[in-house]
Amino acid sequence: MTEIDRRRLLAGTAAGAAGTLAAASTHPAAAAHPQPGAKVLRTPERRFAGLPDYPFEPHYLRVGLGDGSRTTVRMHYLDERPAWPVRASGETILLLHGNPSWSYLYRHVIPPLVAAGHRCVALDLVGMGKSDKPTDRFRYTYQQHLDWLTEAVFERLDLRDVTMVCHDWGGTLGLRLLAEHPHRFRRVVAMNTGLKTGREDLPAEGWMHLATWLQFTQRTNPLILSDVVADFTTSELDPAVLAAYDAPFPDDRYQHGARRFAVLIPLTPHDEATPAFEAAWEVLETLELPFLCVFGEDDHVTGGRHEALSGRIPGAAGQPHTVLTDAHHFLQEDKPDEVAAAIDDFIRRTRP
Repeated sequence: MTEIDRRRLLAGTAAGAAGTLAAASTHPAAAAHPQPGAKVLRTPERRFAGLPDYPFEPHYLRVGLGDGSRTTVRMHYLDERPAWPVRASGETILLLHGNPSWSYLYRHVIPPLVAAGHRCVALDLVGMGKSDKPTDRFRYTYQQHLDWLTEAVFERLDLRDVTMVCHDWGGTLGLRLLAEHPHRFRRVVAMNTGLKTGREDLPAEGWMHLATWLQFTQRTNPLILSDVVADFTTSELDPAVLAAYDAPFPDDRYQHGARRFAVLIPLTPHDEATPAFEAAWEVLETLELPFLCVFGEDDHVTGGRHEALSGRIPGAAGQPHTVLTDAHHFLQEDKPDEVAAAIDDFIRRTRP
């Protein structure tokens, strides 16, 4: 099978997309949960009742579905701010999660940052967490995720002078957001993430097999997303915490967003997304704004090596990049206090 054939296989066809959408709307369990419409699923709120260590008030905004219709998608976010007697620092921290997590990942990082005087805004990407889940799996493209994020952060929330904290896919999206809107940011903290263009050495065949399996085992191989989190933390997570990571996904119809992320990584220089990634790097390689890497020593993706970012972005020069010991990919689970302390220290050292 040629590379083009594999890409077509993963991308699917419009007919396939229509079939998926029709199947979702006629699924026998469809009537069991209140849904906002045939194009979008919404996880029932009862799934999130009693989550451990997640007392935060939910907030919602709406963004366009992106299919040319007037359909909108509801995005969930947290907006935690210091209350008296804590003096506000005037800093806004945007926390972006990756796959297959959601804002729950930051539940132990947010409180110490708020206690330090910072405002914390943590979004759930579309298809994840408490945000809506489009039923058309082909709606989840890299550009659509970026469009949703751009509309939410800059048009709906109108965030400015932002400290971006980005992990995993939150960085792969957030670094493009930074490159396209650098004037909106003060500094960046990148955690176990990167921005691949397709020109790097990647296990392309292995990644392709994984992506293919994720797309074509729907309804035949249940995807237990909490297993991914459990496998890539050094600490043993409580069953209630693992259940919280599964809460957004009552069944496979809700998992299209999580399954599709693996397809979106450029594997070769011929990938259709490569030019946009390379254009982003042209900007990132000129940015002087402070840039810090906080990586996990045991991360299976990076092995704690952050030079692909810290060695190319000018604002990263001379910063106290941190590699946390006994921390795996989900370092917010393994070392939340150290993560929060690194962010707060970085903000205080680089304040104008």
